[in-house]
Amino acid sequence: MPSVVDFSGTLQPSHEEWVKSVYDECRTSMSFKFHDSIIKEFFASSQFLYEQMPLGKLHAVTCEYINGEKQFYHRAQKFYEDVTPSEEGMMGDFVELSEVDLEGSRQFLKKFVGGPGKASTKRALDCGCGIGRVSKGVFFPIFETMEMADMTEEFLLHAHEEYLGDYADRVESYYCYNLKDLILPPIRYDVVWIQWVACHLTDKDLMEFLKRCQTSLRPNGVIIIKDNMARQGCKLDPTDSSLQRHLDVMKFIIGKAGLKVLDVQKQEGFPEVMVPIWMIAMR
Repeated sequence: MPSVVDFSGTLQPSHEEWVKSVYDECRTSMSFKFHDSIIKEFFASSQFLYEQMPLGKLHAVTCEYINGEKQFYHRAQKFYEDVTPSEEGMMGDFVELSEVDLEGSRQFLKKFVGGPGKASTKRALDCGCGIGRVSKGVFFPIFETMEMADMTEEFLLHAHEEYLGDYADRVESYYCYNLKDLILPPIRYDVVWIQWVACHLTDKDLMEFLKRCQTSLRPNGVIIIKDNMARQGCKLDPTDSSLQRHLDVMKFIIGKAGLKVLDVQKQEGFPEVMVPIWMIAMR
């Protein structure tokens, strides 16, 4: 969902050099276990996270486990249990911006779908779909069928039973999984859309999920991430375990996943006080 949170930090030219210096300095330290686990999970974002939060607290809210689940994911699950299954809930009380968001998505999607050398309109996957706001407003008018994925069962039930109406008949599958656990069938989707949910994955899990998305694409298929992006650095919100990344950090993760960025576009029409929202197309 959109956010008004801002942050500070400086994007460094060589993240690899910085990580090496951390290893060299901490190898004999009692804190090495903390450093090591955080770097492995947040390899592109750890530099900026260290600048904002004490190491022990950062380790606790990212890498410690609660009932067998990383606290990073446990906090997000608990947060969304209290979000109402409505457009207001999906937009974080910025429901008046919903149509602006949808129109920006429609225009960006047009660049990659329906035409020579572009993706077909057979099937799309909406990741982090919530109640299906984006599916209803962007995808159903274009695609023959849809599949939808979200970790909150209440959202999926509301989508199917109420919100989507007649469109629900064209949903082939609902997946109630966190994306880190979602296994995608090969060569199935023309578009994989990931909106306001990449921020809820660690760098490592986002990279691995993008790799799985790539193998699930049909010819000329495309993956699109739309998310809040930091103006500088990265910022972790421990309340809902959302991680705002600078656009360059996101591109770094995409490159590590073996994907090529096709186009990048900023969502226009949102108040300047809000965190910028960017769309990134890749395959």
